[in-house]
Amino acid sequence: MSQSSKSNGAGPIVPAVHLEFIQNQAGLSEDAGIEEIESYHRALFLHHHAADLERHQQQARTHEERLTHLEARLRDTHGKLSGLDQLIPVNVNGEPDIKPTVPWNLWDRVMFAVAALAVVCLVVFGVLNISFNLLESGLVTFIESPIRAYFWAALLPVGALAVKVGWDFLQNRAVRDAYLWTCLAVGIAGVLVWLAAYAAVYPTLSKTTKEHIESLSVFETANGLMGTTAGGAKWIDVITVIAQATAEIFLSAVLGMYMTTLYTRHRPVRLAGNPLFTQVDQERRLLEDNVALERRALAEARGQQTRLENQLTALLAYAKSMFRKETAQQQDQNRQKRMLWDQITEQLRTQMHSLENGNGNGSDRSHGPVTPAGRNGQ
Repeated sequence: MSQSSKSNGAGPIVPAVHLEFIQNQAGLSEDAGIEEIESYHRALFLHHHAADLERHQQQARTHEERLTHLEARLRDTHGKLSGLDQLIPVNVNGEPDIKPTVPWNLWDRVMFAVAALAVVCLVVFGVLNISFNLLESGLVTFIESPIRAYFWAALLPVGALAVKVGWDFLQNRAVRDAYLWTCLAVGIAGVLVWLAAYAAVYPTLSKTTKEHIESLSVFETANGLMGTTAGGAKWIDVITVIAQATAEIFLSAVLGMYMTTLYTRHRPVRLAGNPLFTQVDQERRLLEDNVALERRALAEARGQQTRLENQLTALLAYAKSMFRKETAQQQDQNRQKRMLWDQITEQLRTQMHSLENGNGNGSDRSHGPVTPAGRNGQ
């Protein structure tokens, strides 16, 4: 019996058809012979592939059970997702942000732009003014490194931002309003003090050089705001700088609060991702990936099982065809033999008949021919 060395893929079917067994069964009837051929080759095939066939069947059953379980979980997950919202409103001041806002109009747009421009002007003016005052103070640290004066002046916008951040952290509406009005009052007070201080020194600034020289006196003493501190700075200058810094810090913060209020009034309703929906959706994607993997594995197992079953079917069909062929050949040979025997028998019968005829003629010739005279004499 010849067998192929290949058992997988698209190679020849293993084992091959057992021709000797088919020839031995050719003498049986067609039904009995086909049944014997099928039983023998099925047993022969399972002898080689029973383990592989059973393994593929068990793998297909296992993957099918896993796939059923995963699909049930996937249906439950889809049911959960259908009852959840992907986006939910965020909380603003302790309340869900679900109220629609009014659209922007021209006046609010202009006021927002003006407030932003005012904040920029205050910050730039404050930084430049304070930095120039520090550079003109004569301090060695600023003379050696002028950039330090700008870093010192940067405390103004940082202070304004800190005041604004404090207002943002307040949740109570009444407290926020009180905070805003307090900052506005402090800023306006700083502006008024700065204007008063500037007005106090303005007459001196408006004098000419000749008038300054004429007003100088050896016995002149500075009193009140015109006096000096222990460091030699005039009190009026100290008050001017403090008032200017206070006004810039608090007014910039109030303008920032106003811009935030305008934006809050016109901002779109904000929605955020639902964390529960996100978690369930991640589980859904994971289950879909696992279902796809199990389906591919199930298809592979069923494909291998079907391949072996088709090999068995093809082997049995080929064996049956070989049996029919051998049976037909044997029947043809028997018919030819019968025809040969019939011819031989006919020839023998003919020869025997010829011999019989020859023997009869010889006996007649031995008695001689009967003449008419003889007949008449008898």
